[in-house]
Amino acid sequence: MADRLLVIHTNDLHSRLEAVPHLATAIRSLREGMPDDRVLLVDCGDHMDRMRPETEGTMGRVNVALLNRLGVEAVVPGNNEGLTFLPEALAELYGRQARFRVLCCNLVCRKTGAPPPWMEPAVVVRKAGRSIALIGVTAAFSDFYEPLGWDALDPIDSVRSTVARLRANCDAVIVLSHLGFPLDRRLASEVDGVDVVLGSHTHHLLERPVRFGGAWIGAAGKFGEHVGWMLLTLGGENGGVELEDGGCVESNRYPPEPWVERELGVFREEARRALSGVAVELPAALPVRWDAESPLGNLAADALRRWTGADIGLVNAGQLLDGLPAGPVTFGDIHRVCPSPVNPCRMRIGGNDLLRALEESLLPEFYHMPVRGFGFRGDRLGVLCVSSNVRIEYDDAGSPYGKIRRVAVDGRPLEPERMYDVGTIDMFTFSVGYMSLARGEDKRFYLPEFLRDVLLAGLKEEKGMEECRISRWRKRESEMKEDDG
Repeated sequence: MADRLLVIHTNDLHSRLEAVPHLATAIRSLREGMPDDRVLLVDCGDHMDRMRPETEGTMGRVNVALLNRLGVEAVVPGNNEGLTFLPEALAELYGRQARFRVLCCNLVCRKTGAPPPWMEPAVVVRKAGRSIALIGVTAAFSDFYEPLGWDALDPIDSVRSTVARLRANCDAVIVLSHLGFPLDRRLASEVDGVDVVLGSHTHHLLERPVRFGGAWIGAAGKFGEHVGWMLLTLGGENGGVELEDGGCVESNRYPPEPWVERELGVFREEARRALSGVAVELPAALPVRWDAESPLGNLAADALRRWTGADIGLVNAGQLLDGLPAGPVTFGDIHRVCPSPVNPCRMRIGGNDLLRALEESLLPEFYHMPVRGFGFRGDRLGVLCVSSNVRIEYDDAGSPYGKIRRVAVDGRPLEPERMYDVGTIDMFTFSVGYMSLARGEDKRFYLPEFLRDVLLAGLKEEKGMEECRISRWRKRESEMKEDDG
């Protein structure tokens, strides 16, 4: 006899907590009329995002509390959990506070070669009188996980071996995937024995589940805007798993749940108090611009150079959302101005690639460019801010990629064929914005620090406060005007 199972799935909330009151009502509506043992509610990662003060100020406690109250039964950590929280913080959140299972088959501790006590590769649950295997898998950003003490294993191979271990004793296999749609399709097509893949990471919205290979794939977009669902038939005529119906519902079509709003109010006040401490006293205001160099942008570039011990410091002005006033500056102010969870990075970049990026920084199509993802939580890319040992002379009337007349590093001309150590941010290694910077070599990532930690260190240095007002970009009159003179 066939049994029915309703699977409800969320993903990539990114701490857009204002969506949760509506999302909670949508979930309650979806599960109405179904016994609890025939409903499975899961989250597929990136529920947390430290760009939001509620998550930053509570170190993720607000997210876990909401998942608990919603009745989520299992989650897979996304990169925003795994890469922006130390293992000790995750142990507190997932090991002590969570009332749900934390699943990931391709992350292990470097020291032990095994997952920590609070995380399992998979779990078998009883639903609708059947045994359902749930497997978690996350994006394997190995270069970033290693400094935090993790080994990120090949996701496809890890799922394949986990399925092989569990399949014979289960009626269905469901993968909670934080890999993104391209790898979800590979999972469905290449790994035998998977019935359902619940996706995330690339923020794809599948209004109806799609079939690849032997599995159905579902995904609910981003930011809590939708809730995904699948109604499955288990043990039908063919003895397998069949999709009876499925799709996504828009959460904002549902009224807010009052209990969520009350709980959010409590955590918002807790976060406000936690971030209200004074981080630094500034003798003068530090304005910022995204379309030209500015004191705060310059200070960030200098701070990156010192932090990484590089030849040059480099950062895009779009990372800084506002300036800072004179006087006391709180941790909340630092977070508000620099919310992106991007990490410092040092890499060797050729002089020609640096010059190309600097030329692009003078073009409106670059500094106006909207950027989404890759840790960036701003709006526009912004110009490149450089450290105080760099001087750039340019002719604004010059043609694109021909505006710069001279670049000097430590008083010596930039050498096109030389490799320079550059202290910058990890975002550029993903070919975002100034693409030539991604060709850098010998990359070293500094985790768990964020750019805002480096910025705060720079704000505390008297020398940095003085040097940030020194102009690094010098506009000179066009050669035509010089000739006319």
